[in-house]
This record gives sequence, C-alpha cells and structure tokens, in this order.
Amino acid sequence: MKTFLTAFGGAIVGTVLGAILLFLIASAVIGGFVNSKLSAFQDQGKASGNVVLSLDLRQEISDQPATTGLPAIFGQKGFVNVLTRLDAARTDDDIKGVLIRASEYSVGSSRAEEVREAIQRLKDAGKFVIVSSQGTYSGGPSALRSIAAADEIWVQPGGDYLPGGIVFETLFFKGLLDRLNVSAEIEQFYEYKNAPNVYKETGYTEPHREAMTALAESVWTTSLEDIAADRGLDVATVRDALSSGPLSPDRMIELGLADKLGWPEDAMAAARQRAGDDAEIMDILNYTPDGAPLDAKMIAVVGGEGPIVTGGSEGDLINAGPAFASDMVANAILEAGHDEDVAAIVFRVDSPGGSPTASDQIWNAIETVQRETEKPVIVSMGSVAASGGYYVSTGADWIMASRSTITGSIGIFGGKLAVADGLREIGVNAETVGVGGPFAGALSTLSGFTDEQREMLHAWLERGYDRFISLVADGRGMSVSEVDDIARGRVWSGEDALRIGLVDEIGGLIDAVAKARELAGVEDDTATRIKFYPVPQGGIPGLTPMSEASAGDLQTLARLSEVLSDERVQALIEQGAMMKQGPVQARSPMMIEH
Repeated sequence: MKTFLTAFGGAIVGTVLGAILLFLIASAVIGGFVNSKLSAFQDQGKASGNVVLSLDLRQEISDQPATTGLPAIFGQKGFVNVLTRLDAARTDDDIKGVLIRASEYSVGSSRAEEVREAIQRLKDAGKFVIVSSQGTYSGGPSALRSIAAADEIWVQPGGDYLPGGIVFETLFFKGLLDRLNVSAEIEQFYEYKNAPNVYKETGYTEPHREAMTALAESVWTTSLEDIAADRGLDVATVRDALSSGPLSPDRMIELGLADKLGWPEDAMAAARQRAGDDAEIMDILNYTPDGAPLDAKMIAVVGGEGPIVTGGSEGDLINAGPAFASDMVANAILEAGHDEDVAAIVFRVDSPGGSPTASDQIWNAIETVQRETEKPVIVSMGSVAASGGYYVSTGADWIMASRSTITGSIGIFGGKLAVADGLREIGVNAETVGVGGPFAGALSTLSGFTDEQREMLHAWLERGYDRFISLVADGRGMSVSEVDDIARGRVWSGEDALRIGLVDEIGGLIDAVAKARELAGVEDDTATRIKFYPVPQGGIPGLTPMSEASAGDLQTLARLSEVLSDERVQALIEQGAMMKQGPVQARSPMMIEH
C-alpha cells in the first residue's frame, strides 16, 4: 500500500501519457523495420585504399555510448563516437570524404553545431563532404544548419524543405490535476525555476515565457548566422528564405541553400567519383581508425547523459540502469583521475539535471581529482547541461558549450503531489497515524503541507539553493550576488552563457579534447589516445549465455532496446516519474525543440 501511495502522483501523469507512449512505441517499431530495410548505402569489409565514410543523420542516436543493459551488450555507440571518428578521418589518407544522408527532421541545434564543425575540419584537411537530402518536413533550421557547410548538397526531386523558426513546446498538466483533485505542493527557487510549472500552471508565467523566448531568439539568430556563413549568403537572405514557407528543391537551389537536384544514388555516385577508382563506402561507426601507440598518454572522456540520480547503475535486461547515476559517474571520474596513463579528463555532460545530492557527489569527485592529482578537468556540454547538469560542471577547470547548448537553470525546487482528495473521490479514504516532530509525514503524498511544514521545506530548499550558487561562485570566480543575478532558475543558451560568465569558451567535444591536451601540457605533435568511461558492463542478466541465443532473438532484443531508448519515449517516461525520484530536484524545465 505504501508503494502505491508513494507512486500515485507520478502514476497519474504516467497513465495519461500511456496511450501516447504506446503510439510512439508502435511508430518506432514500424519505423525501425522500414529503416532496417532501407539502411544507408554502404559496403562491407575493412577500409583500405579509397574510402568514403557514410553518416546517416536520420538515425536516432544517444549522445554517449551505452554502458549498461542491452544497448551496451550490443555495443551501441553514441554521437560522441561519431565525432571522434570524423576527427580521426581528417588525418587518415585512406579516407577521401564523407557522404551524409541529411535528417528529415530536427537533429537538435547543439548537435547541428558539432556536425557543422566536423564538416569544416574535414574540408580544411582536404576531404570532401557530399550530402543527400530527401526533404525536410519539420523541426526548425537544425537539419539544414548541420549540413550547410558541405561541398555539395543534393536535393531529391519533390523533396521540399519546410523551414520554420525555433519553437519550444511545453506540456502543462495543472488542468488535468485539477480535474483529478490533485494539488501540486511544490516550492521553487526562484521565479525562473520553471520545471514545476508543468504541474502548477496551465500555461507560461511571465518569467517562464521571458526565459524561453530569449533562448529561442538566441538559437534562431546563431542558426541563421551559421547557415548564411556556410552558404555564402547574407543573414537577411537566409532569414527571409526560412520564414517564407515551404521551398521546392528548385527554389532551394536558386536561393543557394542547395546545389544540385538528384536522387540518393546520384549523390552516392558523385562521392565515389570524387574518391577515385574502386572507392568503397563505409558506415562511420564501422570505421576503426589507427590508434596512437599503446604507451601514449590518454585523454579520458567521462560521459553523463540523462536525468541525474543517486546510486549505482543497476538495471535489468530491458531497462538499463541510469546513464547519469552518481556512484557510476563519480567512480568513473575518480578511476580516470587516478589512472597514471590519463593526462586529463573531458567530462561530457548532456543532462537536464535531477538530484542535488547526486550532483553534489559528482561535483566532489571532480574536486577530489583536481586536489589529489592536479589533472585538468574540462567539461564539454552537449545539447543540454542545465540545473543539476550545470551543478556537476561548475567546478571544472574549463567549461565549453556550443552556442545552442541549453545551460544554466541554477536553481532548485521540491515538494510533492498531494492525492488524498483525489483518492476520496474514487472511494479511497487514506488516513495516517504517526509520532515524531512536525515534519513527520510531511513528504507523504496524501495531504498538503501544514504552514509549519511548508516553512521547513522552504528553509531546506533555501539551503540547497545557497549551496548551489556558492559552488558556482567559487568555480566561476564570481561573487554570490553576481551568481544570484544570473541564476534564480533561468535557462540560457551557450552563447548567452559565455557572455555572462557561466562558460569559458564556445566549442564541441573535439575542441574540449584539444583544450584538455593544452591544459595537460601535451605537445602538439604528441599522439594521445581517447578512452571512454564508464567502461561498458557485459553479460545478459537472467538469460542464457550469448552463445546459446539465436541471431533472431538477439536482433529482437536489440530492436526492443532501440525502441525503449527513443528520446521521445524516454521523455514521457521521465516526465511521469519526475516527482517520484526525490522530493528535491535541480532540474531544468521540460521542453521539446521543434
């Protein structure tokens, strides 16, 4: 009964989202089946001679390689693996160029920046980049932004481009909770800490709207600037084009947003022709570049992705353990720091935040490595590193973010969903008996807070907020009052975060690795190796050994894992479970970029 009552608040939202979730799973299964039949053009075999790497931006991929559960067992790679392989291709004489299948939807603005930078580095190294686009149907400018720097963009006949601005979508559940007679008993620090607004409001508050509008305008402006620079156009021309409605392929070519009309096979043929005789096409994740000597110094890349939670990485076969579990990530940082072969640590953070306690543990691991080993720690922010995602970053020696990274959200909130009145309406009368002080039973999800309990909660949260901003002040060399002025829960773009001092430099993962080498005193002409942490866990818990499983079974398990890890499915699961993960959260507001 206790488990039921504790989970009931989150289950209300989860139940309502269930139908949507089932629809998305069905769509993902069907879409995955189709994609498996229509995979990217590629040859089989080991790279030799003239090679063109293929990158399919239409495929769903996490930011970091899997470390637990089915994805780890099947060796699921992440976006960071794509970036490191593209960077290795710059100096590989066998790699002549890259063929990209453009996304038909959003790739995310921050991810578009890192792909763009990779293309520019390849071109600077004398490699060609050819893109095949079959049209873009939604998702703002990120799909075009990611490929605009290519040498050639081929657009399929009939493949219209549907441009649009930057749109952040937020779902508000207060109307639903009111109908169920459930109250959101949540306190937040401060007016811009908008994550709990999805439970407390029916729409945007003025501070919420102000912060989200400023974020959208920043990302929109940087997107236009990048596309204009890459296509040799002025910003006004790009803005007009992307604000004019659907564009035909001919119109895209006329405006300079694309180069040639043709089918995917035509783009592939063009890539083979440019690569030379007997050229082969190889998927980027099948490419294994030559590594540095085994005795070379290492740059450790420690990954943390998703909601930050306390504890380890335990999970079962289907549900992998959290990718940002505090024990797992803190231990990975400490392990990398105490490895004599590791010269520096790059901490890749892609998280909207979560538990302040877990964030504090990870922050302390970084501080411990710095104090005990004097090795530099450089943070590379992915698409989002906000709230707890900023908390774990603030003590690093250097923080790098893309201009479109969502960061900041320095704030905290806590509370519960009180469900007693809603239960009574369906014939369930819950009462409690207890002993102890005035805070006894305060976190029960039955009734609301008393005035005394609310004062205690407020003081508890205030201490958490004060610690958060003091750590930021120490890490960023600012006063507490200066941090408070730019904190209060407000989200910022990476571009604005640089301006106000929350990050040190604009750049992606590869730039962070270069900075790590610099701060570690590694000479430019000295080879280094990259090692990813946490190390993936092997084995299939509860099943027969891998050798006894049929190929069909393994393919089915791999597909199911892919569906469950879809970002849309995960977003719904996380939102339904948010208030169950702890009474206090350092989490940024829910948003979906279009």
